[in-house]
Amino acid sequence: MIVNMGILDTVTSVLAASTQQAPGDGGDDGSSGAYWCDDCGVRVRDVNVDTEGLDRDAEGTPVCPDCGDAMRFERATGSDCAC
Repeated sequence: MIVNMGILDTVTSVLAASTQQAPGDGGDDGSSGAYWCDDCGVRVRDVNVDTEGLDRDAEGTPVCPDCGDAMRFERATGSDCAC
């Protein structure tokens, strides 16, 4: 019985560690999601729009750097980033 509990504790520890985010892997950087271009497949996280120099349309929506169409915003769900 002690051997089985040791195995259970090990498996539980491994599973708990696998759900933790690594430093610099998204995290709490203020991101709410990402902008997507459905035609080109271009994706830019909302916190990177300005640093990547994307232009914006009249409504302030980033435009795709490849085709120039307005990008669609997709909100991240849960604690994961919109990757």
